[in-house]
Amino acid sequence: DRSVLLREHPDVAPYVRRYVGADEYINNERVRYCLWLAGAQPTVWNKCPFIKDRIARVADCRRRSSKADTRRWAQYNTLFTENRQPSSDYLIVPSVSSEKRRYVPMGFLPRDVIASNLALTIDGATEYHFGVLTSSVHMAWMRLVCGRKENRYRYSVSIVYNSFPWPGTSKMRQIQQTARRILKVRELHSDCSLAALYDEAAMPPDLRQAHIENDRVVLSAYGLKATATEEEIVKALIVRDQAIQGTQNGSAAI
Repeated sequence: DRSVLLREHPDVAPYVRRYVGADEYINNERVRYCLWLAGAQPTVWNKCPFIKDRIARVADCRRRSSKADTRRWAQYNTLFTENRQPSSDYLIVPSVSSEKRRYVPMGFLPRDVIASNLALTIDGATEYHFGVLTSSVHMAWMRLVCGRKENRYRYSVSIVYNSFPWPGTSKMRQIQQTARRILKVRELHSDCSLAALYDEAAMPPDLRQAHIENDRVVLSAYGLKATATEEEIVKALIVRDQAIQGTQNGSAAI
């Protein structure tokens, strides 16, 4: 459909965007697209029968919904019912990932790639944020507090991300450097999906080493040794979280 549309109406290319959820991002086995008409003028669809037909079908589908709010959205048939799309390039975190992976695969996407509701988007994230979030420290926290879908990890904003006790900024530059190394190594394996790269039984040695170095620096930002066990990491995070909560409540020890 995309190929036919762009062959017949090449001028609508800016409104045909790649659409990515957890599965598409991790496995890269299929590429999906959507019509993103936010901010578009009516001339975009009035002169294109394909788009006009699609938005008419969207309106019809919404009108037949059993949910009142969805029916209300039938009058806004050129828009997604939720627009959580970041305004800049962003960090994407899959909402569901295999429990067999040591790290939840995450990374940066350009702002013109539309993220589905099956992924967390962090607008304006830096390499520092990526380095901390992809570390063994954050993964330990995620495994402690996250929900589960069957046995798979279910990452959420409220339960995992918002509750995570971040380190100080003393190691920010070093974390940026190790995070950048992970991203560069991934580029060397760009022909592989993230599912293949993060297969614990077959992770490329250079990628594993890049993660080990990143883990070491992030652990040191929490005052932990590189040899810290997951149990030790969790204990340290709980203590840090309690200290943060105590400070916010005005009950921190002097």
